[in-house]
Amino acid sequence: MEWDEVVLPDLTHVVTEDDEPVDNLFSERQQRLLVESLYASAEYLRPFVAMANVGLFFNANQPPYVPDMLLSLGVQPPEGDVWEKQNRSYFIWVYGKPPELVVEVVSNKDRHEEEKIQGYARLGIAYYVIYDPGQFLTQRKLRVYELHGASYVPVVDSHKLTSLPLGIKVIPGEFEDLQGDWLRWVDAQGNLLLTGRERAEQERQRAEQERQRGDRLAARLRELGLDPDAGE
Repeated sequence: MEWDEVVLPDLTHVVTEDDEPVDNLFSERQQRLLVESLYASAEYLRPFVAMANVGLFFNANQPPYVPDMLLSLGVQPPEGDVWEKQNRSYFIWVYGKPPELVVEVVSNKDRHEEEKIQGYARLGIAYYVIYDPGQFLTQRKLRVYELHGASYVPVVDSHKLTSLPLGIKVIPGEFEDLQGDWLRWVDAQGNLLLTGRERAEQERQRAEQERQRGDRLAARLRELGLDPDAGE
């Protein structure tokens, strides 16, 4: 399908927000973690849009998919008033292409996430990620599928996604004071994409190490009877 050839539809009747809450505390944090770390540490991907819990519209006359997170490369948010209806959600005909990747976080024993797989394949989404931290559906917490032709096939090693400069993996740790096994991005070299808070903490630790190194050098110079401030 050539999305740029689609005639723009009338959106008057389209509902972009239904006010339904997110599933639970972990899911809400997990969605934000995936989005925030991209904007904080994936400058090399720009331009891109990453969205959490936003409608993915493929037809103005049919209800949208609402993935927990989506990533679309080579695009940026539409210009203009953010409150204009065509700017509120991910309308494929507005962005000109489907996202490269969608993520669904499983929060109960319903199988909605698995039922969406054919629909996402029809839209041409390259990667479909199902994260099941509570192991509600299977014993595997992470399942990643890559589109081959018209159907998805399982990805054996999700640490490096073939057609994206990204990988995805499960890492235990803490995010916003909540302990858990978190779905995290890694770059093509396997480096973790940090959140803004993690980057700031990394810089703080680096600065503290430099200060301690300077203090040790100054103490050594004093032991040798030298003035550590003489060279300033």
